[in-house]
Amino acid sequence: MLGLGELELKVMNVLWAADEQLRVRDVLARLSAERAFAYTTIMTVLDHLHDKGWVRRTRVGRAFSYWPVRSREEAGAHVLREVLDSSGDAESVLLHFAASVSERESELLRRALENGRGTP
Repeated sequence: MLGLGELELKVMNVLWAADEQLRVRDVLARLSAERAFAYTTIMTVLDHLHDKGWVRRTRVGRAFSYWPVRSREEAGAHVLREVLDSSGDAESVLLHFAASVSERESELLRRALENGRGTP
């Protein structure tokens, strides 16, 4: 995702996959299967994600619990919106993008537009 580093994206993937708010140690435990990270590293990443507006947090005892501000799909759409807004020529970007989509993606877009905006 645009604006996220590799480890930030891994942490976001853990949060998106969770069905509850997670503390730093919960995220660390779920990431430890692929590589050992320091507690403070994950705490810093979550703090940065909070500062960037990707996650919200609430204090639970002495720790914070974290959850995503947007779903993975909403975050992807938000990133696309930022790309269009910063492109200087959103129409050309959209036309180039439309030329690159698969037949399935084209059909999904066609149906969404027929059903009304924002309805996939």
